[in-house]
Amino acid sequence: MYDPLVDDIPPSDQHQPDSFWVSGKDSDCYAPLVGEHKTDVVIIGAGYTGLSCALHLAQQYGVECTVVEANQPGWGCSGRNGGFVLPGTGRLSVQQMRKRWGKPVSQAIYAEYLNSIATVTQLIDEGIDCERVAGGYLKLAHKPSLVSSLHHQANELAADYGDSILSLSAHDIAKKYLSGARAYGGIYYPNAFGINPWLLCQGMAKKAAEVGVNISGNTAVIDCQRINEKHVLRTKSASITANTLIVATNAYGQRNLYKGLKDRTFPVISSIIVTQPLTPQQLLTVGMAEGLMVMDTRPLKYYYRILPDNRLLFGGRGAIEGKHANNAKYQKALKEGLLATFPNLHDVSISAFWSGWVSVSLDDYPRVYHDQENKTLYSSGYCGAGLAFSIQAGKRLAQMQCAPDQLPDLPFWKSPLKQFPFALARRPALKTFYTWEEFKRKVGM
Repeated sequence: MYDPLVDDIPPSDQHQPDSFWVSGKDSDCYAPLVGEHKTDVVIIGAGYTGLSCALHLAQQYGVECTVVEANQPGWGCSGRNGGFVLPGTGRLSVQQMRKRWGKPVSQAIYAEYLNSIATVTQLIDEGIDCERVAGGYLKLAHKPSLVSSLHHQANELAADYGDSILSLSAHDIAKKYLSGARAYGGIYYPNAFGINPWLLCQGMAKKAAEVGVNISGNTAVIDCQRINEKHVLRTKSASITANTLIVATNAYGQRNLYKGLKDRTFPVISSIIVTQPLTPQQLLTVGMAEGLMVMDTRPLKYYYRILPDNRLLFGGRGAIEGKHANNAKYQKALKEGLLATFPNLHDVSISAFWSGWVSVSLDDYPRVYHDQENKTLYSSGYCGAGLAFSIQAGKRLAQMQCAPDQLPDLPFWKSPLKQFPFALARRPALKTFYTWEEFKRKVGM
């Protein structure tokens, strides 16, 4: 698998990600860019952020923009994630945000999270068929000592942050939400929902193209320079000159393409398995409410949901390096996690396994940033929780470019991403962290 910390450029000959989401589905194909071109705004990356930005630039502000994608829209994480539409991004809890910035700012940040779900909902309601399933999101305490803190969080979100979160006991969970897995307690987000993430990205690309955005597929950027106050991008078959550059590659961006993002995020692999359709008896064994999405509180958490065709999607950590992403041992490890969660599914078979990169920021908080001097913008660092927020971030990038005075007063756009110190030590440190967390899991810590 392409590795953004190793490979100079991503492959540019692939049309779809190797995920379950594309199975049996057709998509539009966007031709490579050829020759010399000029545009007002060039956007690198046709995932959620890049397409959302392009759509809003063209639709709301009438800006001419070109999106260049190494492969085809949704090839990166936008076509590989688990399809969880949730409020939030990064890894900071509301308590941590309140401590860092104060209660009013933390409330405004959470309002942005809720707005991100509204933005996704509006896109879908405008005619994108992405297999939306309403069922809510259940966050489980993986040990009894965490239940009270989760319930406190739910009470706080309901009282002060405008979200209708429910506190659940083990009995509540078993009775109404999930009877087939051990639960000590948890909290439930009723407004969350599941989708086919790749189909959502295809719909966004189609909408952007319909309002005049030029989308070029199979067009990997080889070189990006600032020349005579213009951005000049070079690909295998084309060159593009633009007034403004927007980098929307998140974890898939080349390490040395744009120096403003070099070593400011850490690409980490997340992997997913999908089972064959569960039998009626197996569904009873799992005991999961229709459409429910579940995640636990472990640092290396599992996440899972039943898909519309009764397959079980189950995700978690993967390899450390891209060259090992498809190793069978990582599929085996996920199945062992599945069986530890649902012991009675010992005879279930796996029909799909894939991996993708998520982007971790140094301070667990993403940025939507504008380098005004160099006319460059980016959004990155979603920490594996960016489906809804990345679409909202694209909307904010467009607003930042064209109507910055209308942006809400939030920390996201007040500073660039922080650079990782000792960047070459990131992967050895991650390996040590994985080993320690696996040890804790085995001994029940």
